[in-house]
Amino acid sequence: MWSSLPFDGFAWPWLLLALPLPWLLRRLLPPARSAAAALKVPYGARLDAIAGTSGHARGGGVGVLAWLAWALLCVAAARPQQLGAPVAPPQAGRDLMLAVDLSGSMSDEDMALGGGLVDRLTAAKAVLADFLDRREGDRVGLIVFGQKAYALTPMTLDLDSVRQQLDDSVVGLAGRETAIGDAIGLAVKRLGRQPAQQRVLILLTDGVNTAGLLDPIKAAELARDNGVRIHAIAFGGSGGGISVFGLPIQLPGGGEDIDEATLKRIAQLTGGREFRARDTEQLAGIYAEIDRLEPVQREGQRVRPRIERYPWPLSAALAIGLLAFAAPRRGRA
Repeated sequence: MWSSLPFDGFAWPWLLLALPLPWLLRRLLPPARSAAAALKVPYGARLDAIAGTSGHARGGGVGVLAWLAWALLCVAAARPQQLGAPVAPPQAGRDLMLAVDLSGSMSDEDMALGGGLVDRLTAAKAVLADFLDRREGDRVGLIVFGQKAYALTPMTLDLDSVRQQLDDSVVGLAGRETAIGDAIGLAVKRLGRQPAQQRVLILLTDGVNTAGLLDPIKAAELARDNGVRIHAIAFGGSGGGISVFGLPIQLPGGGEDIDEATLKRIAQLTGGREFRARDTEQLAGIYAEIDRLEPVQREGQRVRPRIERYPWPLSAALAIGLLAFAAPRRGRA
């Protein structure tokens, strides 16, 4: 029934209950008393009959117009609305794949967090949790890698699932070695369905490629050929240390154990950036920088705006009201 009308519904349909209000008032209120006749004539009854007939003829049309104007006013007060064409507002978002290293070296306790020392994975989780809290509207996927690479969550808007999977990850879950190349290869496969400008991988590692079937540089070339941009983050302090009474102690022969040259080459090949983070503060700053580097305009959910149509019945009610007001004057002319 509604499809044949020029509107799709009312914002305040309860105001249509006012339609019979004039009829109810006429029924409930006592009739107005007419003034006593000032002059009585023998043919007064005949004049009353003639006047009543002609007045009814003229007043009947006026009454219909008045009722029609009132009905249109009630319709206008109920605010008829029409659904407009679907529109898709732009939404600032990103499609990001996170690849997090779970190799054995991520258990080194050389990261300061909350006034104490924690292992690298715990520090990375804390920073990534804050990163995910600011990703409302983004699609994020999670890959973890050690000796092998595994996709824990696909690209999804459900960031709580990504956060939960990250919280449940532990060092050694994927093996204690480091397969950087395999992690990149798996990310390229997962990102292949995304638009070209949205294929972004954030690679977080603290080591050197020591496992896997795919060489990291070859994997980076594969990413480049598939339009995947890689931001590589070398994370961790000096390797080879231990913690005694909460204080880091560097063992002889210890030093930087991160292959920054390879990570830099990976980023260069794919058009991304290479970062070095030696503490949680630097890591948080890096993710803030990635926020700035990777803004993507993605179409938001389509909505149909509601267009107000009350001016139509309101204008018609005013026109009919003026016509009803002018009709008796034409009858007396």
